[in-house]
Amino acid sequence: MVLTTEVPTRDQLVQRASELVPLLRGHAAWNEDNRRVHEESIQALADAGVFKMRVPVRYGGYESDTRTLIDVATELGRADGSTSWVASVYWIPTWMASMFPEPVLDEVFATPDVRICGTLSPTGMAAKVDGGVIVNGKWGFISGALHAHYQVIVAIQIGGEGEPMPVAIVVPMSDLTIVDDWHTSGLKGTGSVTTIAQDLFIPDARVLPLPLVLQGQAASPAVQGRPIYSSPLLPVASASSVGTLIGLAKAAKDTFLERLPGRKITYTGYDSQAEAPLTHLQVAEAVNKIDQAEFHAHRLSGLVDSKGAQGAEWTIEERARARGDMGAVVKLAKEAVDIFASASGGSSIYSIVPIQRIARDTHAANLHALMHPNTNAELYGRILCGLEPNTLYI
Repeated sequence: MVLTTEVPTRDQLVQRASELVPLLRGHAAWNEDNRRVHEESIQALADAGVFKMRVPVRYGGYESDTRTLIDVATELGRADGSTSWVASVYWIPTWMASMFPEPVLDEVFATPDVRICGTLSPTGMAAKVDGGVIVNGKWGFISGALHAHYQVIVAIQIGGEGEPMPVAIVVPMSDLTIVDDWHTSGLKGTGSVTTIAQDLFIPDARVLPLPLVLQGQAASPAVQGRPIYSSPLLPVASASSVGTLIGLAKAAKDTFLERLPGRKITYTGYDSQAEAPLTHLQVAEAVNKIDQAEFHAHRLSGLVDSKGAQGAEWTIEERARARGDMGAVVKLAKEAVDIFASASGGSSIYSIVPIQRIARDTHAANLHALMHPNTNAELYGRILCGLEPNTLYI
């Protein structure tokens, strides 16, 4: 156990992430071809402290707030959407693992720069036995599994006393079978493979009722009352996710403007695309959408961070607004990327031009079940209309 004596500031962490952009961008094509993040990129993220940002201070972590997560992920997303996505995904299960009893924390966080992947989908069964559970299940879309040390899985516990209930379980990756089935059109480099557990015994200490995790009710005194661990999971996860989308939108702007000088609009009288009024309108509209996305992201992080610092209760409307803000970021980022992509011309379909990868990654993120703009807007609107939520994920 190591007590961190010096935690980097937000500006320092953002600067570290910014300095990684050339290296991460240089591996982006390799990531796509090999369907995983390059080892050199993983090591660079570790050296920059990215994997410590949601680790408890007691175990050498930084306990960074969600505004810092957003700003760091934005820089990483400017370099490569898949790399930023994996880093962001690790932050969420790392937070979830922090909810467990102290012996589990001692075990998990003994690994330097520990990387924890996971999912909220309860696609496994956990049968109660003496001293623990026997788990069988299959979990898909496990981003970063190929570089992870642990996975937080969700299963339905049966047997013993009481009704079946969803539980979160911390599992070493060495106990799981990986199925390399990640063949996709977007976020190819995330290595979001499937994992399988077969007749796997898990001791009781590593099993926690999912509602406790969803409500942010930490079991260990090491994190109880700490600001970043004092909010419900879904607002925390929402704020942990959106920086990648802003980064992708800014990457689209960067790559469009880099290619703009000397480009003409074919089959028109414009020898310079930069002089066309259409281009001015497109760029202004897209950048305004990026600005709007940042507003929603920072409003979201401001809510999560202030609530955590105060240890205040969350209202249902605030929880729904957190989901709504996440959906708004995703929607606005995609709209901005689509504008830049459609203005990039026929030559942009070549794989060496980054805008096509940025567009595919952004589209893939929009399809994520918890990030989908329509799902989140519907939930937010439902609550605003005075109805009860129709999901546990709020």
